[in-house]
Amino acid sequence: MSGVSEPRGKILALFTGKIESRWPGKAPSAINKQLAEAALRLEENGFVDDRQADLKVHGGPEKAVHHYASEHMEFWRGMFPEQGDQFVPGCFGENISTTGLHEDNLCLGDILSLGTARVQVCQGRQPCWKLNEHTGIRAMAAQFQKTACTGWYYRVLKNGVVAAGDDMKLLDRSNPEWMLKRLITARFDPNLAVADALELSRLPALSANWRQAFEKKSQSGFTENTDSRLLGT
Repeated sequence: MSGVSEPRGKILALFTGKIESRWPGKAPSAINKQLAEAALRLEENGFVDDRQADLKVHGGPEKAVHHYASEHMEFWRGMFPEQGDQFVPGCFGENISTTGLHEDNLCLGDILSLGTARVQVCQGRQPCWKLNEHTGIRAMAAQFQKTACTGWYYRVLKNGVVAAGDDMKLLDRSNPEWMLKRLITARFDPNLAVADALELSRLPALSANWRQAFEKKSQSGFTENTDSRLLGT
């Protein structure tokens, strides 16, 4: 990997969740992740102890693991000081909290070690209304999207065992021009250049859902209504 910067991370904590009915009249969720006290087995669809409520939009091979940078917590405490105490690792329903890795030093398609497993960055997170309900902040999902501090998802290339304290190392980088911050910003940009949308729609490292989204964004006159996802309306 000559010329490739090599960001490294350290796992602070791992989190898994179970399906719960938490909000009257609304769909159940597994966003309320709890700290894992021991090492976890990672397989194609994620950590074996983790669950997702709506498998149409959560989980699966291309959303196997959600990673969130602990470095962002200070930013959120500053933005929402009255709720600042809740911004700690695990608070957004992530599976992994680390130091050293974030949207400004990882790229689409990056392959990293994760314990004895191997994973590949394949998309950012599309925040939804459940994040608002979970945090008690109605603007949370919209601010996630606006800042592009959404975290990202991995596909699992090699099964293995992962534990808090493990180091994470960049093993390969195939798309250095698509830093995660740029990719996530592009996904939510209503005025994204057609050339960028087409390029992204053809990148094999990108998840199928995001490739399809960028293919739509490349079409003349296409508009995307995000109210239902962000507000639950």
